[in-house]
Amino acid sequence: MRGEPSCPKCGGRVRAPGLFSDTWQCALHGTVHPLQPVVPPSVEALGVVVHRAQVPVWMPWPLPVGWLFTGVACAGDDRSGGRATAVACSGPGPLGGPGELLLIAEELGVGLGARYAGIDGPDPGPHMCVDKAPHGKVLAAGRPTALWHVDGAPTDRAVFAGEARGLWLWAIAWPEQSGLMMYDELVLTDLREAGAEVDLLPCGALSPRILS
Repeated sequence: MRGEPSCPKCGGRVRAPGLFSDTWQCALHGTVHPLQPVVPPSVEALGVVVHRAQVPVWMPWPLPVGWLFTGVACAGDDRSGGRATAVACSGPGPLGGPGELLLIAEELGVGLGARYAGIDGPDPGPHMCVDKAPHGKVLAAGRPTALWHVDGAPTDRAVFAGEARGLWLWAIAWPEQSGLMMYDELVLTDLREAGAEVDLLPCGALSPRILS
């Protein structure tokens, strides 16, 4: 678990704003929105990210049977707010065995989704063939949202991406077979608009996927 902000694109150390720059700086990627330290999942930790976020905080809602909230991450600082969010959920996979799902919302160029997807970033566009029919669909905040396979990802995961509310929406599932969830029109809620029922959210152990 990290105790200080890092680069959302590579996980490397970042330099805080100071005398020579008013932005966070990564030695490799230049100006970045810093990825804040990840803490164990709880309703309180989720609330901090939701309050800060300038982008959606997507979660399957209600959670599929047997699934738990297992982590949240946010890229951004107190001045700019959250410019990318990632929510992890874990539970029984559609073909048996454990499954994990990571949902990322981010502005263009942040690079957090590409890092979790294991592809060259920062955005999924070059890795998608949107001329073909979408490979999956979700209902994001009540709107049908098309998702396409993202090529070039490691074979241990299924990676989908699309656009929701003018921002990138990534869905990354482990193992690869858990990507079948994307064919069932999963219902996603932006937790910035959720009510008090979020207080009853079932929490599990911190997913190692959100720390990678």
